[in-house]
Amino acid sequence: MRLRLFKEAPNFDFFNRWKLWLGISGLMMIVAFGSFMIQGLNFGIDFRGGTTIRTESPRPVDVAAFRAQMDVLNLGDISITEVFDPSFGENQNVAMIRIQAQDDQEAVSAETIAAVEAVLREIRPDIKFTSVESVGPKVSGELIQTAVIAVVAAIAAVLVYIWLRFEWQFAVGAILALVHDVILTIGVFSELQIRFDLAIIAALLTIVGYSLNDTVVIFDRVRENLRKYKKRDLKEVLNLSINETMSRTFMTSVTTLIALLALFVLGGDVIRGFVFAMIWGVIVGTYSTIFVATAILLYLGVKRDWSKPDANAGNQYANIDA
Repeated sequence: MRLRLFKEAPNFDFFNRWKLWLGISGLMMIVAFGSFMIQGLNFGIDFRGGTTIRTESPRPVDVAAFRAQMDVLNLGDISITEVFDPSFGENQNVAMIRIQAQDDQEAVSAETIAAVEAVLREIRPDIKFTSVESVGPKVSGELIQTAVIAVVAAIAAVLVYIWLRFEWQFAVGAILALVHDVILTIGVFSELQIRFDLAIIAALLTIVGYSLNDTVVIFDRVRENLRKYKKRDLKEVLNLSINETMSRTFMTSVTTLIALLALFVLGGDVIRGFVFAMIWGVIVGTYSTIFVATAILLYLGVKRDWSKPDANAGNQYANIDA
């Protein structure tokens, strides 16, 4: 039994206003870049520097209670996470508290750490503070540099992969779509001033992979249809390919969003930034695959070289009835 989302194959014209879609995407990228240059990012402890306090208690960690107790200290960005490890004993409950460095200090002062210990002992007299570690501005700067290198390296690797698998026009379309996704994701974090930390870098790399997967599925179908319909112009082939893979694109995006929305609502504050980046990335990635990558391919054109063998044409995951 094959899944069908449409009684008949859809026949949407995605390229009736393809120049308009590219213009809108370009405008959104300009706004995102402008917000980044003017407002910057609300860097978290990972990039701004700060202090990590490790606690241990025989009673379960209550993140909400810890956070409420520490709010009175007005320490700014605070991250509280419970640590799970199979080697821990039954009464060994560990938490990691990360506090951002103050504006004029490299790390949290000893007085601030003492104040944190005092307020937490009010609700947990048996709590132990097993370690205190600080991250200075130098380490934070190195993390920013490493994060940028990771994102750029991932996009460069994608460029080589698509270029080898398809033609250079496909590679340019895929890369510009990925750059579009990354810039818009960074832009929305800058515009809304959501905390930006290493988890968001992980989300960016995941978005790159997700968007690339969507793009490769459609590009595989485009390549197959270019060989199948040799006399149709490129615009018709692109429209046909997108419509043929629409069920797969729709099902993948919606099911992923359902899981992400559940995590966003129920997952707690620790992963909310990561999940928000993923939700935004799935939406933007699906949009860019259809309206950016393929539109750029239409603009650049494709040279049809029929002397090449028809090996590896098509993709089994795109072969779902619309």
